[in-house]
Amino acid sequence: MAVFKVAFINELEKLYKKKKAVAAVILSFLVIILGQLLILGVRSGFGIRGAGGGDFPLLVLSVVIYSLLPLFVALVTIDSFSGEFANQIIRITLTRPVSRFKIFAAKVCAIAVFILFTLLIVFVFSTIIGVLFNGNGMDWSGLGRSLLAYLASLLPLLILTLGIILLTHIMKSGISVFFMVILLFGASQVLALVFPQYSSIFITTHLGWYKIWLAQPFPVSVILRDLFLMTGFGMMLFVAGLYLFERKEF
Repeated sequence: MAVFKVAFINELEKLYKKKKAVAAVILSFLVIILGQLLILGVRSGFGIRGAGGGDFPLLVLSVVIYSLLPLFVALVTIDSFSGEFANQIIRITLTRPVSRFKIFAAKVCAIAVFILFTLLIVFVFSTIIGVLFNGNGMDWSGLGRSLLAYLASLLPLLILTLGIILLTHIMKSGISVFFMVILLFGASQVLALVFPQYSSIFITTHLGWYKIWLAQPFPVSVILRDLFLMTGFGMMLFVAGLYLFERKEF
């Protein structure tokens, strides 16, 4: 466990030094500000109330979960795997007395922490902006619902991460992986609309999983069904990615 902890901290330090966290904070803040300005424009131009303080974090999440967050996930994941493969940095990591399984698991956990950090940053920023521009619509109940929605979004984004990791082992170029992720992301969105009866097999469909957590009455059976489904996807993708990572020659 001590060896894994060292590997995990090392992966976190590499992510921090690459300034991905700083870029996530800056872009998240800009997107939130732009969203609030658009709401103010609609409110003043058309007399429409727009999103209240309590609704604004959920409005932001509904936008970034299909755009900004998957983009960050793709960039960080590709950099952590394809980037290190191309720069031969992975050789230095493998010279340490750590098994490939622990290195792979440490990378996945570090990316998961990055995703959680980004989600919380977006939540905090959107809550602050929502309070500043429409504090009357904010209450503790709405704040708790918003936080629950953001935390629930961690799992589908982590499954997306495991899918991207698998692509980094199949394709050599990080740029190729990035464009393939964009292509598959768009294609899965379209296919989920064309074949709604099979939408549950597309991970992009589960990015909206947080909406189920906000439904009334609380749909326990639906949440458990999707949880087991995503857990199954995650286990298969993790094992497949680990298998290719252990067989890869550096």
